[in-house]
Amino acid sequence: MDIQQRATDRASEQRAGRREWAALVVLMLPVLLIAIDNTVLGFALPQIALDLEPTAAQQLWIVDAYSLVLAGLLVAMGGIGDRFGRRRMLLIGATGFALVSVLAAFAPTAPALIAARAALGFFGAMLMPSTLSLIRSTFPHRGDRRLAIAVWATAFSVGSALGPTVGGLLLEHFAWGSVFLMAVPVLLPLLVLAPLLVRESRDPNPGRLDPIGIVLSVVALGALAAGIKHVAVDGLDLIAVGMAVVAVVAGWLFVRRMRSSAAPMLDIDLLRIPAFSGAIAINLLSVMALVGALFFLTQHLQLVEGLSTLDAALLLVPGTIAMVGTGLGVVVLVRHMPAHRVVALGLASSTAGYLVVALSGDGLSPLLVAVAYGLLGAGVGAAETLSNEIVVSTAPPERAGAASAVSETAYELGAVLGTAVLGGVVSAVYRSSLVIPEGVGAADGAAARETLAGALDVADRLPVPLGDALAQAAMTAFDDGALATALTGAALMAIAIVVALRTLRKA
Repeated sequence: MDIQQRATDRASEQRAGRREWAALVVLMLPVLLIAIDNTVLGFALPQIALDLEPTAAQQLWIVDAYSLVLAGLLVAMGGIGDRFGRRRMLLIGATGFALVSVLAAFAPTAPALIAARAALGFFGAMLMPSTLSLIRSTFPHRGDRRLAIAVWATAFSVGSALGPTVGGLLLEHFAWGSVFLMAVPVLLPLLVLAPLLVRESRDPNPGRLDPIGIVLSVVALGALAAGIKHVAVDGLDLIAVGMAVVAVVAGWLFVRRMRSSAAPMLDIDLLRIPAFSGAIAINLLSVMALVGALFFLTQHLQLVEGLSTLDAALLLVPGTIAMVGTGLGVVVLVRHMPAHRVVALGLASSTAGYLVVALSGDGLSPLLVAVAYGLLGAGVGAAETLSNEIVVSTAPPERAGAASAVSETAYELGAVLGTAVLGGVVSAVYRSSLVIPEGVGAADGAAARETLAGALDVADRLPVPLGDALAQAAMTAFDDGALATALTGAALMAIAIVVALRTLRKA
């Protein structure tokens, strides 16, 4: 073994000190914020629906515009961060995210809010690859890195789970814009402390900046996510087919360009590693299950069960605690059990959570929602921690930003799919099964078919017997959609279990 190799081995065994763990705390701030921002609108949607009066399509776009832009830009931003500095990208993203959050808080119309959410996705794409890749460079020892990534993944999962809780607490006392304003006090400490605690990190031998590759990745991922969303809202038509063709062609050209480049921003060969590609798929499916469940469970608790935002949020706290516990607990468990079995057990817990909803039928009580979400949260916490650790450990350190971006792209696509597919199932079944009582006007009936919140708003304006009949019909139709969505979610988790058992054996 030569001197250079021994030096590399010693560096890889270097343990983290106080500065590194303090830096991890700072890096958790944008992780929590971005994850919360993915799901915080769950409880705010009813208020936004009443205030801005969006259509059903606009309501889904308000949720998904953020994740759609984020997913399209993550790989590009990860590659740029590898070249120009990951800490620098983190600080630019944090500044822009805070400023746009203020604009979102005071958006006067649904299109304005959608535009602000898209801008948040642009700056959020600078934040996320930077956090995970900086962890990769800050913690060279795998034992330290596995714990750090467990904390990162737990923060990601907890942020997703805390979104509705934080939203419920804020909305109990403030207008819906408050869920965006919270970004400012979270990001200010990051802007102050990151330059002091987080060391700059970049690829020591970057290739040329590849603007064509960046455009191709944005077009491919953006068209894919937009096409899926279009199918969920409007069904399969020529527009959806056109988006699919654009996504496939741009994706093929991107892969071809990366393969022919001497220094590609994304090493396509990583996807040939079963553990890497399997972990990516599990990441996507588990986040899809979490976000999709939050989309309809939060509306069920508030609009069907009639709970306040705070009471509904508190019901999800046990699921958040379970997510934290399993996210950190698997770090110990994986020392005694193969990773693929641990991930499969976690996904089985998520499957059970969806089955609780499906088997409850019309008797989905708040208590059963809490139980179901607890099982789902426990499974997601375990799967997210190990899948992200496998992704980062598989990739070479100099490509940490791009590899991290692939993992986070899967996360954001999962968030888009969770709302577009699972949320689309809820909306489609709701619209098709809603029986408008006789006596309800055509305009009111059309508004009632858009969203459950819209139906209840119409019901409040109608005479008592007719309004009560419409409200009951709408709530029944929504729960029919929840049942269909729960069965779909359980099937997705079963697929994820098979993927884990087949691809993660050597992780």
